[in-house]
Amino acid sequence: MRKFKAGVIGIGFIGVAHVEALRRIGNIEVVAIVNPNDAAEKAKMLCVPKWFDDYREMLDTVDLDVVHICTPNHTHYEIAMYVLQKGIHVVCEKPFTTTVKEAQELVAIAKEKGLINAVNFHNRFNPMIYQLKKMIQNEELGEVFSIHGGYVQDWLLYDTDYNWRINSEESGKTRAVADIGSHWMDTVENVTGLKIVEVFAEFTTYHKTRKKLLRPIETFKRSQAASADYEEVPIDTEDIAFLLFRFNNGAKGNATISQMCAGRKNKISLFISGSKQSAEWDSENLNELFLGRRDGYNQIIVKDPSIVHEGTKTIISYPGGHVEGFPDTFKQCFAQIYQSIEGNRSLRDFAIFEDGLRGMILCEKIMESVQIGQWVKVE
Repeated sequence: MRKFKAGVIGIGFIGVAHVEALRRIGNIEVVAIVNPNDAAEKAKMLCVPKWFDDYREMLDTVDLDVVHICTPNHTHYEIAMYVLQKGIHVVCEKPFTTTVKEAQELVAIAKEKGLINAVNFHNRFNPMIYQLKKMIQNEELGEVFSIHGGYVQDWLLYDTDYNWRINSEESGKTRAVADIGSHWMDTVENVTGLKIVEVFAEFTTYHKTRKKLLRPIETFKRSQAASADYEEVPIDTEDIAFLLFRFNNGAKGNATISQMCAGRKNKISLFISGSKQSAEWDSENLNELFLGRRDGYNQIIVKDPSIVHEGTKTIISYPGGHVEGFPDTFKQCFAQIYQSIEGNRSLRDFAIFEDGLRGMILCEKIMESVQIGQWVKVE
């Protein structure tokens, strides 16, 4: 088995998740990290031998096989382009870029260089999502005609909650849709095999201004700083998005995307109705898949490699009764990516740059719909 050397750029909440998942695979060593200001402290915490404040210095001085980009959205394009020009494989966090044009350019250069490229839509690798995909491929739900659900969180409920994602200059034109709605749309299209062909959207920005701390805080971290430690910042991105969809087979759907849903820390849900049966899954009960039937008993399928589809077994590491969750989806996603680099292309369920481009196109069309108040076709 080939040994890989990986570098991770951006060591916030998600960058740490990347480091931990890579180490669990076994043949991957995280040899360097990049983080502004506190790189040495982060490296010591994670036991990584090399650290840098500037990604260029790492890429110019360290021999790497793969680079993971876990930085704010507006930096993805610049960093990914530099990595690709160095001839290094890339794994990028979502949303892929902040514009369609940037995404198109990265897709083109990755193809030109012949490098493995990936976007971390890790929800594809939840075993019961994978199981549902296999069931739909086998027509066990019949013809899919209705899809609804959403992705809701509460970490931006208060006006004192502030993060770089709130600023459109760093996150892009949309915030909630790009940040978590992109996961929902990718999961739906990947699971059903359908494509969104039209969108209608409306946004709500509940907090017109927010109180920004005068010192930085990390994602999902709260501070009890006094009011004097804040500055009022006008907000130009959405707190909540209400989305309607039309799919290429005639199916219709809707989703609510919110970062202000009290008590829901990180809930993504799908309800898919077919002509034979329906299926429901949500991340707060992620090892179960509900199946609904008109003329028979309803059923709950529990994650267990002894009863699921053969294909689903490839992304299950533990026996039935042993929960697999958020960190495991990262591990399974990265395992496939590194197997592809090694030459095994038989499994390619992970999202590539073209899927990232698809996400940016959907975000752009959703924003267009918000601006004009009409249905918008997705080319």
